[in-house]
Amino acid sequence: MEAGRIAGGAVRLVGAGPGDPDLLTVRARRLVETAEAVVFDRLVAEEILALVPEGALRLDVGKAPFFNDTATTEIYTLLVDLARSGLEVV
Repeated sequence: MEAGRIAGGAVRLVGAGPGDPDLLTVRARRLVETAEAVVFDRLVAEEILALVPEGALRLDVGKAPFFNDTATTEIYTLLVDLARSGLEVV
């Protein structure tokens, strides 16, 4: 079983780097462009989010200073739940 693969779907972690889509690895770009669900925070540049396919779930988990954001454990649960529902998650 591939690392990150859960029955029906998969979770793949992609580093967005400094925000320029041209600096993503080829694999990272392909994963973003084919994702069925993308879980992200404020550090991901709009130019990278523009690569997410139309119709894919986009879930902002909020990580921002001084705000009630989504707890890390909740994010992990979300990632697993999305993959278990059969989605390719980035």
